[in-house]
Amino acid sequence: MATVLSVSGSPSKTSRTDRLLRHLDRRLTAQGHEVIPLDVRTIPGEALLGADFRHPAIVETTELFAAADGVVIATPVYKAAYSGVLKALLDLLPQYALADKTVLPLATGGSTAHVLAVDYALRPVLSSMGAAHIVQGWFTLDTDITVDQNGSVTVAPAGAAALGRVVDQFSAALRRTPLLASAG
Repeated sequence: MATVLSVSGSPSKTSRTDRLLRHLDRRLTAQGHEVIPLDVRTIPGEALLGADFRHPAIVETTELFAAADGVVIATPVYKAAYSGVLKALLDLLPQYALADKTVLPLATGGSTAHVLAVDYALRPVLSSMGAAHIVQGWFTLDTDITVDQNGSVTVAPAGAAALGRVVDQFSAALRRTPLLASAG
């Protein structure tokens, strides 16, 4: 199947965004995809904020994007936009780092007032980076994500069903992408 780069744009190690994304990684793995997790917060700050394109962590991250068939980008919403650490990373990637890729944008936040951040903040930058196909994204309320003591994630039933559908659509698009590329 496909190689999926699963990018968490959360600056917090214990964030619901990160935990939800890793929960979805397991669904993609169960569907036969190889999932490579990338937590932007683990990239050295001096490389991100100093725009050090030659830093080994930035070079390695750029290579991960290049090797992926699909990319899941998840971010908490702050001030109606995606996180600053995600912005710093996206700014350092090549202009067309998402060319020929299928992309799934995901966001979490504390209020439904931020639901449009996926379409009005995140989707335009992903498109400008050349994404071949951006599937329907999804916004999940923080209150719909429960993390129990052992780290297991549960999503509220209505949200879980919708989130499962967008992940399955992403997975299906990944299966079709090689067919489309070989037809051209």
